[in-house]
Amino acid sequence: MARPLGPVRLKKASPITLIVGAVLCIFIFVFLIAPSGTSVSQSISNMAAQHHLSPPTSPYRKSASKSGFKPPPVVRYNLNNVTVTSNPMENEEHILILTPMSRFYQGYWDNLLQLTYPHELITLGFILPKTKEGNAATAALQKAVHKTQKHGSEKDRFKSVIILRQDFESVLSSQDEAERHKMSNQKARREVMAKARNSLMFTTLGPSTSWVLWLDADVVESPPTLIQDLASHGKDIVAANCFQRYYDTEKKAMSERPYDFNNWQDSEEAQALGAKMGPDDILLEGYGEMPTWRTLMAKKFEPMGDIRASMPLDGVGGTALLVKAEVHRDGAMFPPFAFYNLIETEGFAKMAKRLHWQPYGLPNYKVYHYNE
Repeated sequence: MARPLGPVRLKKASPITLIVGAVLCIFIFVFLIAPSGTSVSQSISNMAAQHHLSPPTSPYRKSASKSGFKPPPVVRYNLNNVTVTSNPMENEEHILILTPMSRFYQGYWDNLLQLTYPHELITLGFILPKTKEGNAATAALQKAVHKTQKHGSEKDRFKSVIILRQDFESVLSSQDEAERHKMSNQKARREVMAKARNSLMFTTLGPSTSWVLWLDADVVESPPTLIQDLASHGKDIVAANCFQRYYDTEKKAMSERPYDFNNWQDSEEAQALGAKMGPDDILLEGYGEMPTWRTLMAKKFEPMGDIRASMPLDGVGGTALLVKAEVHRDGAMFPPFAFYNLIETEGFAKMAKRLHWQPYGLPNYKVYHYNE
């Protein structure tokens, strides 16, 4: 037989609990009915993008007040309207000049300033390592940019300048030429170079860009018509031949020598070497320990040859390389890993060819590299 239940006793709430509950109820009620305050709209404004190409991570919110925050308009781009022609200056095509930089050379900047392509159509992009040398280069670059963009003549000022700092470690303790070109340093060095190029390209490539000119920070001399000259060939990818001026102690006079050996046509010997390698190994050009017997564009220069002569390439260097922006948009990047036993710019050429974009080189068209 069930026992009858006695009276239920409720525990008396403490005065502090009642006060806290009442305050919370009042706060929630005020929050729900009150109009957006200055602090709320200000925080929304801070979250919002200043530019339509870099949207905020939080969604836009409508403001109850007429004077509240308004999101930027939706902008539509039709990339089919971006022209890429052999006469880019006449068609006012936008050029993106990209330069990974670890040292600043005044000759590089002076050479940029003397380019005759309209500067209002040129955007400059740089990426520099967070090292002692990189910090010094950044300071010198910023000084040059400030002088040109703020105090320079109108014709010298560029459309915009973007400076990035690497968020990954540099593998070399020094950027001296001898250290950079040691065979033992090549794979690790070029992995970092590829990451830098990709970070720079993916960050700066805009919807109005027609051409990307990769120009090394130590290219200190080129024809003033460099952009027009390279684009006039109408090629998807076109490389200039990079040389270096030096003092010949035997002849007691200034002379010049080829510098960039990454512009090449493949050989059966190189392909055989690659076939024996592991998937993570890379082929390197210009080292006696690894004879590839490739046809090097650097060696094809003819002093009296046609400056407009061109040759198809299987590998390219990045000293002075003009690329149609659509090649990069199609997915061709700089592999920081062994891609068919190639890496960085040479890997880029391989990837571009896999995407049916053919690189070319100009053996008799020269630019000059700084000589340490």
